[in-house]
Amino acid sequence: MRADLLLDEVEGLDEALAAVDGFDAVLLGGLLRPQPAQAVGLSGLADAVAGTPLASRVAEAAEKTSAGGGDEGHFVALAAARTALLGSVHDALVARVDEVTGRPVADTAGAAAGAGEDRTGNLLVAARGWLCDLARAGWQGIDHELVGGAAPVVSAMLPDPAQRRLATLLDGFAAELAACCPGAALERVPVRRWADLWARALLLTLPGAASAPVVDAVSGRLLPLGVDVQEHATAVQAQVHAVFEPADGGASRLVRASVSAPKPDTVVGAGLWQLLRPHMSLLAAVGEGRAVELDAMPLTAEGDLLWDDARARAGEPADAFTTARVALPAAAACAASPLDRYPARIAVPVLVEGYGVADAEEVAGEVVLDVAGCRLRVDTDRIPAAGPLTPEAVASSGACLGLLRWDAGEFLLQPLAVERTVRKKPVAVHAGAWAGGTTDKAGVRAEKAATEAVTVLRERAGKLLRK
Repeated sequence: MRADLLLDEVEGLDEALAAVDGFDAVLLGGLLRPQPAQAVGLSGLADAVAGTPLASRVAEAAEKTSAGGGDEGHFVALAAARTALLGSVHDALVARVDEVTGRPVADTAGAAAGAGEDRTGNLLVAARGWLCDLARAGWQGIDHELVGGAAPVVSAMLPDPAQRRLATLLDGFAAELAACCPGAALERVPVRRWADLWARALLLTLPGAASAPVVDAVSGRLLPLGVDVQEHATAVQAQVHAVFEPADGGASRLVRASVSAPKPDTVVGAGLWQLLRPHMSLLAAVGEGRAVELDAMPLTAEGDLLWDDARARAGEPADAFTTARVALPAAAACAASPLDRYPARIAVPVLVEGYGVADAEEVAGEVVLDVAGCRLRVDTDRIPAAGPLTPEAVASSGACLGLLRWDAGEFLLQPLAVERTVRKKPVAVHAGAWAGGTTDKAGVRAEKAATEAVTVLRERAGKLLRK
């Protein structure tokens, strides 16, 4: 791993992000009557995509919108330009990661969307109209009446599985905006986040944008590397990163398998596994350190396994660090779909060894690894409380298996597992060690508390349903 490349400047990166920031600032005040400063942000976005197939449409959209005459088509063009710029940033960073790891370059041919139904109904038009009204008002101009306009659209969309992806996005976006109304009273606005949600939702209203992904049935051996746990107050998701070795002897690939579940806010720590385990046997294999044999398991072109327990069986013991040292260097990543090309989505499994740890006082309490003279900051905030891995364990380790991410202008390392020397022997500590069950005292206590909380909630829910 050539860690020094992580610190090298990526050509054009700052300029692309500056153009995105300029446009995001325009959405703050709204597009109904743009001020001169907003016109600069619009023209900057148009200049950033000059020379691309979007150039003429975005230039027209920027000009019309600056004059206060922008319509839905113009707003869609601006959202597309913004998304394309962030996609180019994603591609440049992924190319840099490919250089760092020296792995095979991802095959972009598989990233095309599958054939899907062109949904041109009134609901998409209504959703697009609401999003355009938001853009005209700007984040500082939102109120409960405007935000509430999404409710009937979401209610009508949810029963249709083909429209549920957009409906869920609109529902969450509207709820977040409603919690911040009125916009004029906001002291701090999450400008980038709301612009991300707005642009993505707007593009999903276009026919074919939410087409079903290309899916293939694959058989072979799955070698888990680690689990990324993502927790919210009302939901939890576990995403397993692994190396897949096809049974036909084809090239190995990096894949993911995810499971999510709703949760009460009283279930935390190791108790989260109780909510997730019934849905995926892979978690048991991760906790036990085993491979999984797959038989015709659905796999999307983007590298996501659509997990089906009936198509999987536990295999032989498989140590994650052995997999990282032997199989990971030859495994190629799958290409991201067009709308998923976004810098914050980068999560590339890497193995880092032979590093030192910077002085804690020198880095204000953070964990920073010194890899061949290059500093790589550890994203300790992403270490889940649902396992035995801690920042202290990372700081005292000699090898770290993690996900290379990019955030706020720098590459970060999210630990999935580390190797430490205990009594002259290497001992592995995994973030997902408790996924299949645990005898650890802290883990047992958390699971017991979770069991009691879930039992009580199920009883109450049962009583309400009987009424």
